[in-house]
Amino acid sequence: MKTVLKTESKGIKKVLNTCTEPCSIEKGMRLIGGKWKGSIIYHLKDEPVRFNDLTRMIGGASKKMVDQRLKELESEGMVLRKVISDRPVAVTYELTDFGKTALSILDKLRIWSESHQI
Repeated sequence: MKTVLKTESKGIKKVLNTCTEPCSIEKGMRLIGGKWKGSIIYHLKDEPVRFNDLTRMIGGASKKMVDQRLKELESEGMVLRKVISDRPVAVTYELTDFGKTALSILDKLRIWSESHQI
């Protein structure tokens, strides 16, 4: 349903068909728009990556922040966590099929950003 902005006779503006819940853009941004989430998804695009390697790849994010974002992405079904060793604990992270669907969006964002020198 399209949102319409209508100007009434006295110049008062009224919105018709307002969204009563988050729109599709907002829902998508909640999944991939959190700080560092896009970078994490991008760095997992080719293969599973161990946690410490991932934090090195991202560079500017603390381990705590990367851990928090990975947990969010895991709970959203975008990232899969695999324990590869119990002693010492070693885990890898990889994209799920659902997580891989975000790659084309992120690649378009990367191209747009690079072409506008943002």
